Amino acid sequence: MSNLRSIDRRREARSDTDLTVTVWGVDTKGDRFLQEARAGEISLSGALLSGLEVELRSGDVLGILYGKRKARYRVVWVRYGGESVRIQAAVHRIEPDVCPWQDLLSEQGEIRQPNVGVDVP
Repeated sequence: MSNLRSIDRRREARSDTDLTVTVWGVDTKGDRFLQEARAGEISLSGALLSGLEVELRSGDVLGILYGKRKARYRVVWVRYGGESVRIQAAVHRIEPDVCPWQDLLSEQGEIRQPNVGVDVP
């Protein structure tokens, strides 16, 4: 047997914060929705949404509002869970929209400059 390890392909650190956000978009049936959800494992470019009540699929575009800032996000993957988490979705921010929780991450010291020109093993 080989020693299998989970490979984390994320390029930036994530903060394990639990935020209440407003999410809107169009579900798999073509119906518009607007609801509150939880955002965790946040970064400048993405988040893990939980508590969603609508069916989504990879590639769907959602709007997320946190505080007074909003941005568009693309669904990367969807997981259907139990009652406590309902539906979870990993989302990635669409450029050029600005991260709505950027100020929170900078307060926590989570924003790091990329290592340009540095080889990382």
